[in-house]
Amino acid sequence: MSKKIDKHLGLSRRAALASGAASVFLLGNIKAPSVAAPKAGETGRVVRVIDGDSFVLVLEDGTELSVRLSAVQAPRIALRSASRTDKAWPYAQESKDGLSALIKGRSVQLFYGGETRDRYGRAVAQVYTLDKNSKPDLWVQSEMIRLGLARVFSWKGELADLAALYTVETQARDRNRGIWANSFYAVRRPDPDPLAQFVDSVQIVEGIVTSTADVRGRIYLNFGADYKTDFTVAIAKKNVKRFAAVNPVSLTGARVRVRGWIEMINGPMIWLDHPGRLEVLV
Repeated sequence: MSKKIDKHLGLSRRAALASGAASVFLLGNIKAPSVAAPKAGETGRVVRVIDGDSFVLVLEDGTELSVRLSAVQAPRIALRSASRTDKAWPYAQESKDGLSALIKGRSVQLFYGGETRDRYGRAVAQVYTLDKNSKPDLWVQSEMIRLGLARVFSWKGELADLAALYTVETQARDRNRGIWANSFYAVRRPDPDPLAQFVDSVQIVEGIVTSTADVRGRIYLNFGADYKTDFTVAIAKKNVKRFAAVNPVSLTGARVRVRGWIEMINGPMIWLDHPGRLEVLV
C-alpha cells in the first residue's frame, strides 16, 4: 500500500499551505461565511493510526493525544462490542493503510478552526505534516481525499476550507480513485424508492430542487412533486440562520449535492444543521 501512496504524493505544497491563510469558501457558486485563519495547535509525532481518519499523537511533553481529522470521513473499520457487531465499510483497511503511509512516525501539527475537542475527548483538527525545518508541508485531509481514501464530511462547529476539499473530492470521484470505484460510496439520485434502501446510512444525494417551502420557520427543499413520498432536505428552525449566505428558499431549480443520514419521514429525508454539507452546483 505504501508504494501506491508514494506514487501520488505530488500534491502542491503551495496548495496544501493555502488553507493556512484566511479565505472565503464557495459551496457551488454560493458564497458562504469567511473561514478564519486556523489557530495553530499542538505538534507531535504520530505513533499509532487507528483508522482512516484518526490517530494517536505523542506530544513534546510525552503525553498522548487522540486526534480525529476534521471535515472528512474515512471508511469505517469493523466495530465489535458486547451488544453489536458492525461490518467494516469497503476500503476501510486501504484507507487506514493510506493514512499510515502518510503520517505514521512523522511529525505533524494540528490546526483548529472551531471546536477543538469532540465528545470523546479527541482533538478535532486540520493536520499538516512537518518538513525538516518544522514547517507545515502536506495538508493531510486534502491528500486523503485526493487519493480517494476519504470523503468530505463536516460537522457543525468544524471550520475548514471546504471549497478546496470539495474540488479535490470531485477530481478523485471523476477518476474513480479509491472509494469512488465502489458502488457503496456512489452519489445517489433523489429517487425515493432506491433511497429508501439506504435508511440509517450516510449518503451523498445529487439532484434538482423542484420546490422549496418555509413552514413555520423550518425550511424544506423538495426533489419531487409529492413531499409525502419524494426525497426531501430539511433545515430545522434553530439552524436556519447558519444558511443565510446560501438562502435555501431561493434554490428552486438549482442542482445541489447534499450529504448526511437518510431517514424516513414521509419519504427519504436528510436533515442539515449547517451549510457545509450542501453544495450548490448550478
